[in-house]
Amino acid sequence: MKLDLPSDIVRVHHCDIPTRWGDMDAFQHINNAIYFRYMESARIEMLQDLYATQPGAAEAVAPGTGPVVINAFCNFLAQITHPATLRVTHFLGEIGRSSFDTYITMARTDAPDVPLARGGATVVWVHYEAGKAIALPAPLRQALVTLRESGGVPAPAESLA
Repeated sequence: MKLDLPSDIVRVHHCDIPTRWGDMDAFQHINNAIYFRYMESARIEMLQDLYATQPGAAEAVAPGTGPVVINAFCNFLAQITHPATLRVTHFLGEIGRSSFDTYITMARTDAPDVPLARGGATVVWVHYEAGKAIALPAPLRQALVTLRESGGVPAPAESLA
């Protein structure tokens, strides 16, 4: 099964992630499970950057609440071998009351226009103890909506991925 990225997503963040020797499996390529760790790292960095640029955002997060990924997918387009530095580009899709959809592309920084993987995840804001979805913190939701409505951030000069 192949899941395509929607056409209406907007670029919101990118980061470069170096592969590690331990990321390889017995076949000497990056293990498929590690792709999800790369996506997780990029998602966390994106959220941290949003909080750093939104006044009052961190204070708006109630104790015992936060993000949970409720689904994730990855289309493995080509093997990644070590060593490499990956450009992980984050895109934003639909934003709901308590959730938002994120999408990712991965490419080597030395071949930024050759996608190696595409994936995504739905993130839901939850009250951990209650195990229930709650509304996104207002500053976070506003930052996400503003990014989406503004068309996101431009691509890095060396990449269109």
